[in-house]
Amino acid sequence: MMPKLYIQPLTFAPSPQSVEGPDEMPGAIRIAGTMCYAREFALIVRSNAGHVQNRQIVAAPDVAAALSRLPDPLIEDGERQWSNLRMAHVPLDLHFGDGTHRTVRLDQPQVMGILNVTPDSFSDGGTFDDDVETAVSRGVDMLESGAAIIDVGGESTRPGASTIWEMDEVRRVIPTVERLAAGGAAVSIDTRKAAVMEAALEAGARLINDVSGLQFDPRSADVAADSGCPVVVMHAPGKGDDLHAGAKYQNVVLDVFDELRARRDFALQAGVRRENLILDPGIGFGKSLADNLALINALPLFHALGQPLLLGVSRKRFIGALSNEAAADARLGGSLAVATMALDMGVHILRVHDAAETVQAMHVWRGLRDGALTDFSQMTR
Repeated sequence: MMPKLYIQPLTFAPSPQSVEGPDEMPGAIRIAGTMCYAREFALIVRSNAGHVQNRQIVAAPDVAAALSRLPDPLIEDGERQWSNLRMAHVPLDLHFGDGTHRTVRLDQPQVMGILNVTPDSFSDGGTFDDDVETAVSRGVDMLESGAAIIDVGGESTRPGASTIWEMDEVRRVIPTVERLAAGGAAVSIDTRKAAVMEAALEAGARLINDVSGLQFDPRSADVAADSGCPVVVMHAPGKGDDLHAGAKYQNVVLDVFDELRARRDFALQAGVRRENLILDPGIGFGKSLADNLALINALPLFHALGQPLLLGVSRKRFIGALSNEAAADARLGGSLAVATMALDMGVHILRVHDAAETVQAMHVWRGLRDGALTDFSQMTR
């Protein structure tokens, strides 16, 4: 087992031109095709025993030279990660049953609205499970507020939740998926079961969001690959019914990075096209408060995996832990705080309960980013 390399963006600038490098080169690079620009990077070498054995801080113009001085086994992977960090991701291409298609751009952040049609989800369980009209109305409201995608789920994955029979899950989700898709919505199916994926795709869903990282159901990877749809692969430590079980981290950030890299490679080998693969670090799944905070603070590192990033932190338990144990439906402020920080770090898709409020925060963030670019160009005239 060889040492491993990680390239973590550390400090950011409002534009590439605002920080000059040598010979009038830009002193910051654009991260993952987003509106975020990084100027300094940590090159981290981890021993085969799992310990960080070297960490150096390198300015953007000097990264290529620093990589060339690494031990030979690390250079190729370092160059690949450096290329991934600068990669602009193509839009998600969603094909609909009537022959039309829609794209979801990834050069600007997008919002995925959460629609749980379950009796026991941690935040809104029971709100929409028995009333399709109410669920569809909620989905339409999120779309009208600016959400690009509606993520429909029929099984709670909160700690302690019971796994349900796949046909019960199908019964829960299909009426809502059908109605929203028929109205032209881009619908994602939030499931870890192949049969539910197949039924939802038949009903009009055009994305798959598997919180097990295609590990729970042996058929799910083939279904995801054959669908030709975008697929979200999330990190969770549990391999069976309980996705939160078995968590053991030596370094949570680097361990999750390694495990997501393995899930990425598995999905690609199964036939999921690279342009269709989205990664999610799985905040709250088998992770302590300290683990969650460490992962959120290190989010830019995950761009080195070369895939768009989705983040689901809305109303999560760690927000309550930092907010005098606020109830799940009273965590809007904390959810928006983390969402805005994620935008600063180049996250492409935010998966949220409060779509309208998050879209508004995102628009203000976008305005500030545009203003920073405009202000700099005016100051240099």
